[in-house]
Amino acid sequence: MSGNRHRLRELEALRAFATTGTTVGAAQRLGISQSAVSRSLSQLEERLGRSLFVRASGRIYPTPEALRLNEKLDALFETLAEIDGADWAAREDDPLRLVVPPTLAHHFIIRRVAEFLKRNPQRRIQLDIQSTDTLIAGILNSQYDLGLTSGMIQRSGVTLRPWRRSHIVCAMPEGHDLSAKDQITPQDLEGVALIGFLGRLGTRGLTDQIFGRAGVRPLTIVETATNMASLELVREGLGVTLVNPFPLLSDGVAGIVVRPFLAEIVYQTSFVLPTGRPPTEAARQFMRFVKLTTGKDQYSEEIT
Repeated sequence: MSGNRHRLRELEALRAFATTGTTVGAAQRLGISQSAVSRSLSQLEERLGRSLFVRASGRIYPTPEALRLNEKLDALFETLAEIDGADWAAREDDPLRLVVPPTLAHHFIIRRVAEFLKRNPQRRIQLDIQSTDTLIAGILNSQYDLGLTSGMIQRSGVTLRPWRRSHIVCAMPEGHDLSAKDQITPQDLEGVALIGFLGRLGTRGLTDQIFGRAGVRPLTIVETATNMASLELVREGLGVTLVNPFPLLSDGVAGIVVRPFLAEIVYQTSFVLPTGRPPTEAARQFMRFVKLTTGKDQYSEEIT
C-alpha cells in the first residue's frame, strides 16, 4: 500500500508540473516544497526506467514521453476527483455551460448543439460565444463547464484535450498569380500583399518567425483579429492570408483558392476543461457526440 502512495505522489507531481510548467508552480499547487517535487519526478523516472525530463541551465523541461504519460493520467485523476465528491453535486438536469470562440461557434458548433439537443431532449445547454482569453478565464473561475478552441494556449488550471489537428494554409482570391502553384513557400510571399493578424495572436508570432528565418518581407496591408475577417478581406481581392483551415475552409469558400503553406505551423482544436475537476456527465456526453458526428475533411484529422 505504501508503494502505491509513493507512485500516486510521483504522478501528482508530474501532472502538477505539466500543468504549471515549473517545479515552483507544481510545488505551490500541491502544497509541498520544490525539492519534494523534483525528488518525486526523479523517482518517477527511476521507477519507469526512462528519461522524462531534460535538465538545462537550472531548469527542467518535459519530454514528449512525459507529456504523453500526463495525457494518460486524465482518466485516473478524474476518477479520483469524482470519488472525492467534486462532481456529485451536479444534477442530471443542470445545463451544460459551453463556451466557444466566434469562428468555431458560427461555423461549426452551433449545428452540433442543435443536433445534440434534438437527440437528447432531456439536456439543456447554455452556449456563450467569447474570445479564447475570456474562455480560459471563465473555465478557471468555474463560469463554464466546457470550452472548445483552436487557440494556441498554455495556461495552468485548465486541461486541454486535443481533438483535431490541422496545418496552416495560404488562402487567396480566385485568379491570383500564386493560384497557379500547387503549394506556397515563404519565399513566394516576398512583396506580396498580405492580410495579417494582430500582434497579440499566436499565429502572428509564428508567421513572423517563419518570414524572419527566410529573409522574406511580405507587404502587410491590413491586420485583423479573426480568420473570418481575414478571409472576407481575401474575397474582396485585397491580398492573401495564412490561416488555420479548420473549420472555416472545411466545406470550401466561394471566391477563394486554398493552397498548402510550407511551414511547420500546426493547430490543435481542443476541448478545454478545468484541471482537477472531472467533466460533468453532460460535458462528457457532448464531447463524445461532437467526435462521433464530425466527418472527415481535407484540412484536418482527428487526434486519437
